[in-house]
Amino acid sequence: MHFNPYGGAAAQMAATLVNLDRDCSPERLLDVLRTLDYKPVGTLDAGGARALLDWARRLEQVFDDPRGTVGLVNELLAETATRPHISTHDGRPPHLHFAPAELPTQERVRAYTAAGVAHAVCDAPDRLGRCAAPGCAVVYVDTSRNGRRRFCSTRCANRVHVSLHRSRRGADEG
Repeated sequence: MHFNPYGGAAAQMAATLVNLDRDCSPERLLDVLRTLDYKPVGTLDAGGARALLDWARRLEQVFDDPRGTVGLVNELLAETATRPHISTHDGRPPHLHFAPAELPTQERVRAYTAAGVAHAVCDAPDRLGRCAAPGCAVVYVDTSRNGRRRFCSTRCANRVHVSLHRSRRGADEG
């Protein structure tokens, strides 16, 4: 499935932020942003990192109930909304930004991820989810062709399916 840039890459960034350790360092957060090809990355101090991690806790609620969080997503958008503008930085084709490049990194990332989850909630809310494996709290954006993803990884899916298979075999033998 093809998402627009904010519904895809920005929603993916939101999921990545939600899945980070709650005590993630500013340096680790910047590495994550670079890995996701977010530009311009800028800098983060301890306060900025804390603000992003607190933001991630709020974003997490969207992945638990995408259809029921319209009010929350509207609140997130209202907190971050600036005047959208088209940017062509770093040799990239024209694309939308929802925050000026001169704002602190955490403010730009907040605007980007709020727009991403908003697009996903409007266009494909069933594509946002949390892993169905017991004990796994990972959230994801389902970009599979059929849109039926239930697990964060093949490992979690295999673990659940092997467990189900073993429990059925045990029931058959008893």
